[in-house]
Amino acid sequence: MAADERERSYNWEDPMQGAQAAKTMSGLEYLQSILDGVNPLPPICQTLDFDPVAMEDGKAVFSVIPSEFHYNPIGVVHGGLLSTLCDSAMGCAIHTKLAAGVGYTTLELKVNLVRPVTSKTGRLICTGSVIHVGRSVATAEARVEDEQGKLYAHATSTCMILK
Repeated sequence: MAADERERSYNWEDPMQGAQAAKTMSGLEYLQSILDGVNPLPPICQTLDFDPVAMEDGKAVFSVIPSEFHYNPIGVVHGGLLSTLCDSAMGCAIHTKLAAGVGYTTLELKVNLVRPVTSKTGRLICTGSVIHVGRSVATAEARVEDEQGKLYAHATSTCMILK
């Protein structure tokens, strides 16, 4: 390994363990079981190194500390990190409103990145909130802010409800 090379490794648990448990709990109960350590984090959390922080009825909060391994070729954090963070927060916000055995999938995702992010930005907090949950479609919005409340991205999503 060259002197300037970096290395990163991580572990994850079988994602199907949680997926099976999700079928028996309401969305909010299931997401809370992840926060409580009863069910494993989804592997995407370890892959991109972000964490769920809080789940409540119609709301989901995640955080990330942007790192060098999130960088794109021009030396700033790749927009995909914030897009994934928003997608996760909005999807989980919707999931908190769903009954046991009911799932969802993202149909449409719109993300506005309003300022660059680097490893010097510090902790970012993404809050997803439900706008509407119907029988077959749900919508949500998200904001990514630093700890001082400065906006870095905002997003909207449409999800299909899977019964």
